[in-house]
Amino acid sequence: MRRSGKITIAHLVARKREARPIPMLTCYDFSTARLLAEAGVDVILVGDTYAEVCLGHESTIPVSMDEMVSIAAAVRRGAPQAFLIGDMPFLSYQVDPNDAVRNAGRFLASAGCDCVKVEVDRRLAPTVEAIARAGIPVMAHLGLGPQSIHRLGGYRCQGKTAEDALRIIEDARIMEEAGAVALLLEAVTNEVARSVAERTALPVIGCVSGPFCDGQVLVLHDILGYTAGHRPRAVKCYADLHQTLTDAFSRYAEDVRQRDYPRDSDGAAMPAEEAEKLRQKLQGAE
Repeated sequence: MRRSGKITIAHLVARKREARPIPMLTCYDFSTARLLAEAGVDVILVGDTYAEVCLGHESTIPVSMDEMVSIAAAVRRGAPQAFLIGDMPFLSYQVDPNDAVRNAGRFLASAGCDCVKVEVDRRLAPTVEAIARAGIPVMAHLGLGPQSIHRLGGYRCQGKTAEDALRIIEDARIMEEAGAVALLLEAVTNEVARSVAERTALPVIGCVSGPFCDGQVLVLHDILGYTAGHRPRAVKCYADLHQTLTDAFSRYAEDVRQRDYPRDSDGAAMPAEEAEKLRQKLQGAE
């Protein structure tokens, strides 16, 4: 359902309180952002998955701060009323809290974002606190962190042991105390997601983390069947754009080869009198 008016963090907190689930998707361009806004997707994440689904990298790590700010600004132009979250790329916040604040500020000042997302655990609580203290809303990303994929050794569900589950639950509490305005749980067990969501007043968004979070986010290309490679098992596919687009491109290429497109009617013709003048001038020049 499409709504009018700017979406704020207060709206998201109210939705949690009222048990109204929050739909959220990634987006990387102006035109798609317009479609999401029209469809009533009020929360948009400009994810560092841009590196994989748009740039063809094998991980999210290579994408730069400049690229993220640029595409976030484009998404904002397409969805001016959405609650827009900019994904802090690798090494834009891990090295120094002052750098983290400056980079986070770029998402708000240059791209018009409402919030930034950072992949964290308790070790980065001071960084979250510094960003929040600067007046920049922070979504703390816990569980599986794609930027830490080399350390984790692959894309694996988190919170499978009691010890690991307690660590994530405690990290969520620490992030709330550090000033985060929302949490994102990626690839954690149902039990962990439920425990975190029940223990905090913050909106908790799940990414392949079961049904107990306050909202859900998925990578746009995954739900459209438009991802190169393997789609995560837990992701529901709502369209098969791979086949749809391949068929459209194939038909176009064949029309051009067979000279079925463009036809005379697809082009613009000169007025008859001007065409005759041109014919005469060309003849005179021969």
